[in-house]
Amino acid sequence: MKVAIACGGTGGHLFPGIAVAEVLHERGHQVLLLISEKQVDATAVRDRTEFRIERIPAIGLPRVFSLDLPRFVLKAVEGLARCRRVYRDFKPQAVLGMGGFTSTAPILAGRLRRLPTFIHESNAIPGKANRLNARLASRVLVGFEDCRRFFPGARVEVTGTPIRASLRKRVDGAAARRNLGLKTDFQTVLIMGGSQGAHGINQAVLATLARFAGRPVQFIHLTGLQDQNTVSESYERAGIPAFVGAFHHHMETVYGAADLAVARSGAASLAELAYFGVPSVLIPFPHAAENHQLLNAEIFARQGAAEVIQEARVGKDTLGSLIDRLLADEAGRKQMVVRMRALAPQDSAGRIARLIETSVK
Repeated sequence: MKVAIACGGTGGHLFPGIAVAEVLHERGHQVLLLISEKQVDATAVRDRTEFRIERIPAIGLPRVFSLDLPRFVLKAVEGLARCRRVYRDFKPQAVLGMGGFTSTAPILAGRLRRLPTFIHESNAIPGKANRLNARLASRVLVGFEDCRRFFPGARVEVTGTPIRASLRKRVDGAAARRNLGLKTDFQTVLIMGGSQGAHGINQAVLATLARFAGRPVQFIHLTGLQDQNTVSESYERAGIPAFVGAFHHHMETVYGAADLAVARSGAASLAELAYFGVPSVLIPFPHAAENHQLLNAEIFARQGAAEVIQEARVGKDTLGSLIDRLLADEAGRKQMVVRMRALAPQDSAGRIARLIETSVK
């Protein structure tokens, strides 16, 4: 079977799409990955020689009266034409879109060829792109049960959000900390802001560092490219052990080392944190479309798996004292681990792969 997967634009679309592609490849199928023109996409897939990879023009939908509207239309037309050319050569038998406007042209091109078409919505509420994509798709797949209600009349399956094969292996905590050059017996706090970092979280955490100086606490801080040097220098000045990087290619090591995480609440990050059972303080990105990161975070908060703070309310005392309280409460963190793992997707990539297989006649 040949399957096209549109999964570019953000890590939240790209990595779950790669996870499904890996399972399809393992099951003997050929996969075409359609990614955006962003450099971050190209970097993430540069070593994935098992898949055919094509870049598709697309940008986000601007406001109705924006000067960017003609450019959006031009990119949409270019994207559709590009997909139709690629499909004539590759001849896919099904198309999966992982969300965003990078998925729209591939789904529409699949619909024009009368192929089974699927979209996946990882978040608790769909954005504008997937509300449109759902009208074009044969079936809608969602990460959270809460999202089903936004697709009335559609064929909806709750699949969870897929995670990559490299993350499906457990890592011993002490070994992971040694691998990162950290102390094996210190409590370890992971700070991450998604695939491109989060300046707001970086600044909030740096404001708390004086509280942890001289204590058996260390940090793994994934900063994004912009803040890496500033953050690294701040830990050095505070005398606090830390692994600081713009990002990390082996997130299983990072998750395995952490006793606690401070993170954004994109659906892909939450799926990974849940799989590894990392108790978390979630700081939703305040400008996310439809405020979907807050709604994602609230699902985890309601289950007692995470604490949620809105970025506008994060001060050094608020965040620092919450980290302190959770590190001191070992019994409470153990309960959060159990509740986190209960929210982890169960073979999400495999379920999606099987749905695609059964759709192809």
